[in-house]
Amino acid sequence: MTNTLIFAGGSGTRMNSRARPKQFLQFYGKELIIHTLENFQNHPEVDGIVVVCIADWIPYLEKLLEKYEIDKVRAVVPGGATGQESIYKGLCAIHEYAPDDSIVLVHDGVRPFVNEQLISDCIKSVKEHGSAITVTPAIETIVTTDNGKITSITDRSKCYHAKAPQCFILGELLKAHNKAIKDGNTNMIDSGSLMKFYGYELYTVMGNFDNIKITTPADFYIFKALCEVREQQQIFGL
Repeated sequence: MTNTLIFAGGSGTRMNSRARPKQFLQFYGKELIIHTLENFQNHPEVDGIVVVCIADWIPYLEKLLEKYEIDKVRAVVPGGATGQESIYKGLCAIHEYAPDDSIVLVHDGVRPFVNEQLISDCIKSVKEHGSAITVTPAIETIVTTDNGKITSITDRSKCYHAKAPQCFILGELLKAHNKAIKDGNTNMIDSGSLMKFYGYELYTVMGNFDNIKITTPADFYIFKALCEVREQQQIFGL
């Protein structure tokens, strides 16, 4: 069984949106969160979806789910005080209907260009290896600094950018979260970091470069350009 946990708890401050969170902004006449959800809704291997959402926006999201016939969503739950707590609450909601050995893909609600092949690759990777995160190769040199002075320059061929989905066995990820709660370790940056901290091996799934996260006003123009490219590919068979 494969499940998706969509994190849609951001407030949209970097998008300079005063009226609504970034995941509910409209792009091409459709809310950003719906663009993202449809990729998992339409994937034949995804059985269920849980969305973690800002509490005040849950009724609005539920109306959107009905409007766009996103019927794989099993639950919409309010987020927590931190991203880590929000993910944990979503995992608990999945665990109410899914067994420990099921697969869970953790994905950003504002990352709409995840495609069918990447979702399939993530599922396959978990079945073969266990925990994994989507990555893309670093295309610029990575340096580390101390007080403005460069301390090291890393071999770019060994560097990757961490993306999403991040993919795990549900029971293993819940076990790591429960350990973190017991230890008072409540502010890990993401699920992959949490799993690595508690000794789980992480593998990589090569992602597509256009699987961007929409977080700033400039990202809107990138979104628009990518949509136009995809439309041309469909029309002209490019």
